[in-house]
Amino acid sequence: MTDCWHPNRLVPPSSAGWLTLVVIRWRLLVVLASLAAVAPVATDLYLPGFPAMATALGTDASGVQLTLTSFLVGLAFGQLVMGPVSDRYGRRGPLVASAAVCVVAGVVCAVAPNLAVLVVARLAQGFAGAGGMVIGRAIIADLVTGRAAAKAFTLMLTVGGVAPVLAPLVGGLLAGPVGWRGMLWAVAALCAAMLVGVVLVVEETHPASRRTLSGRSSVAGLRVVLHTRSYRGPVTVFALSFAVMMAYISSSPFVYQNVVGLSEIGYAIAFGVNAIGLIGMGWVSARLVERWPPRTVLRIAVAVQVVATLAFVALALVGAPAWSYPVPIFVAVTANGAIMGNSAALAMAEVREVAGTGSALLGFSQFALGALVSPLVGLGGADSALVPALVMAIAAVLSLTASRGIAAERPQAAPVTSSSTDTATS
Repeated sequence: MTDCWHPNRLVPPSSAGWLTLVVIRWRLLVVLASLAAVAPVATDLYLPGFPAMATALGTDASGVQLTLTSFLVGLAFGQLVMGPVSDRYGRRGPLVASAAVCVVAGVVCAVAPNLAVLVVARLAQGFAGAGGMVIGRAIIADLVTGRAAAKAFTLMLTVGGVAPVLAPLVGGLLAGPVGWRGMLWAVAALCAAMLVGVVLVVEETHPASRRTLSGRSSVAGLRVVLHTRSYRGPVTVFALSFAVMMAYISSSPFVYQNVVGLSEIGYAIAFGVNAIGLIGMGWVSARLVERWPPRTVLRIAVAVQVVATLAFVALALVGAPAWSYPVPIFVAVTANGAIMGNSAALAMAEVREVAGTGSALLGFSQFALGALVSPLVGLGGADSALVPALVMAIAAVLSLTASRGIAAERPQAAPVTSSSTDTATS
């Protein structure tokens, strides 16, 4: 019988499957959650400073928008590189290196003398920041599986899901006191905190004995992932649920203010209520998987999201009072708290031997589909709720279809991390 590897000792595998007791240190989970939040915070925190940035750098709105585009491009393709690299060379080294580069790029962004330097620095920052996201997911897959992984992924991705919702609000508060450069310094400081956390807390979870791709091309890992049929279903659900979220985020200023008629303060409150719902459902999902398999929780959440988005479409079609729209939106957004973590856990459990590559494709599909969905919600104009509702509903229905193809969970042995007083029991 093969022993399960752990950074500090060898632990015999358990045959209890889902009932295996797994312990993850809270401080490690906090660091990994922070890694998941860095990219969305770096994306959205400085948005309120766009007008002042355009004036200071002598450019227009499209020029400033290029700084955001370059970051997202770096983030998407950085995951495709960092994931396979971590499979081949281990998790900790590439993670420390990517975090260090992210800090340096953040400082260059904050002091950039012109638009060209800022665009290049943001590209580098996105590329390096991708390492934290993709390797963080791979670390969880290295350490735990089954219900423990579902809980860990849910808690981590809930933070990452709330970050793009709250970051613009925080940026709005910082815009006046510190300006756009101050907001970029705040992003650099967050990257520095991430680097410190990685150095102090994260241990190597993918030792040389488990690096099956050592000395081989990263294409081998990509081939393994793409040929794993049981990986495709949960990845599709993960990407489509993020598409629902991006459709909501992209259209929310117009739906809430132009259609529903909320003020800017009312819009901020509605945004905050939805964020609370997302966080709350993440907490509930982490408890539900103690009783039910993650696949069951996932399917129920996807079904709820489908019902909510179709209700949104129906209300928009029949011309229902606009004040009724926030109700199905709230339900659809809240359901994501139980979808993304469980789908990520189910996907990563299928490709644990090449978890870095699996995490890379997971993240790339997420941002690629999100980038595709964002402009679609604006096709109906600034005063239409029907088009955003249709985009959300189509993504949710496709997600439901993909969830039906997810195979039943197989009992799996889960490595046990070191137990201490600073632990979170799954």
